[in-house]
Amino acid sequence: MRRALADLLILKDPGLSNFSDFGLLPPILDALAAEGYDNPTPIQSQAIPQVLAGRDLCGIAQTGTGKTAAFALPILQRLAGETTRTPRGTCRALVLSPTRELASQIAQSFRSYRGRLPLSTAVVFGGVPLGPQQRQLAAGVDILVATPGRLLDLIDRRALELSGIRVLVLDEADRMLDLGFIHALKRIVRLLPKQRQTLLFSATMPKTIAALSEEYLTDPVKVVVTPPATTVERVDQTVTFVPAERKRELLATILRDPDFARVLVFTRTKHGADRVVRHLSQAGIDSAAIHGNKSQPQRERALAGFRAGHTRVLVATDIASRGIDVEGVSHVVNFELPNVPEDYVHRIGRTARAGAAGSAISFCSDEEKPYLRDIEKLTRVAIPALPAPAALRIAASGPPVRLPERPSPPSTRPAPAQPRSRRQRNGPRRPNPASAGNRQRNETADAGSLPAFLRFPRGKSTVHSARS
Repeated sequence: MRRALADLLILKDPGLSNFSDFGLLPPILDALAAEGYDNPTPIQSQAIPQVLAGRDLCGIAQTGTGKTAAFALPILQRLAGETTRTPRGTCRALVLSPTRELASQIAQSFRSYRGRLPLSTAVVFGGVPLGPQQRQLAAGVDILVATPGRLLDLIDRRALELSGIRVLVLDEADRMLDLGFIHALKRIVRLLPKQRQTLLFSATMPKTIAALSEEYLTDPVKVVVTPPATTVERVDQTVTFVPAERKRELLATILRDPDFARVLVFTRTKHGADRVVRHLSQAGIDSAAIHGNKSQPQRERALAGFRAGHTRVLVATDIASRGIDVEGVSHVVNFELPNVPEDYVHRIGRTARAGAAGSAISFCSDEEKPYLRDIEKLTRVAIPALPAPAALRIAASGPPVRLPERPSPPSTRPAPAQPRSRRQRNGPRRPNPASAGNRQRNETADAGSLPAFLRFPRGKSTVHSARS
């Protein structure tokens, strides 16, 4: 019997404080110790006992709070206790993910947590050849992580059959709906056995997720560890009002400061991301883009270079905002504000992870001010405004600010003789004291690698959430 989401049991107790309290198998506990995990996070301490007990669960928590382990550890425990082997062309646990990057990350987490357990894991997504994935599934896998579109491709090719599923996980369910996967989800669920455990995890709780929970979960427990769509309190958030045509100059200006050690820049469109990368390259700043038009090898190389520190700046669209889990992101720059306010929460959640501090800077043009109002209304946070540097405080109708180009190598050819100008013929112009004063003030305003308005106090939050 299904119950309305409002009637679900909402857990409020702090849960268990040690992984050993869950009764997990020694190989899993050893793997967690090897990964340096000492104590469970709130979503883990509250969700894991319920999942181990076989309950359906709806988990609402921000990104970066440890949701993957909250479902991965109980699944590993359950499958390890079964004596039957997975038949060929099937799987026992299915995890659906909205993006390729997130799917790869989830599969790697399963491999890390399983330790010495003889459980197989596979990941399938689009953008790569089908053949190797079909061969991998032919022998049967215990845990399959997939994006909805590629999963249906494999089912249509009769490379996979879902009648043996014990556990279904819908991860980042709100993002899957945002990306238009609802019809794919409905088709996939129709192919699953009715007797199964279903776990749904989401960062936000819009009405569409509530409806999805009522349709797919049976007598579920609801676990909410933070209010929906609340921003990460450790993130220093600021907004700078700047004309749209000045944003690229502002971005290049702040990225010249070495304190911006590992930076994620978000744009609304794929072509916009590519334009930002080209502009930064012209300004002498190395960066890479990651979005849906990039091939899977290109996306993997860009993310690997960013994770390893070879690339300091990664420019991404919102489709990648939840699939990027990289430690040490010092700054998130919203080059363009998202038109969906929940996406702002996911974007800035890429920094200040695992207890660290971080900063989020938003560039807001006049056309984007309604988006800013929606974000502040959703998050119940008034984002402090900081002025643009003097070099960029120019009317939108003014001439564009030119960044200095990369110096060209000196030419060995003699310069051709140039005709004398009128000034050379008539002698030097008399100095204008007012102009000299203006030049001095401009040079003073432009001095320094980073404008004072963007120097953040480290470890100190400048944002306070309103309590309702």
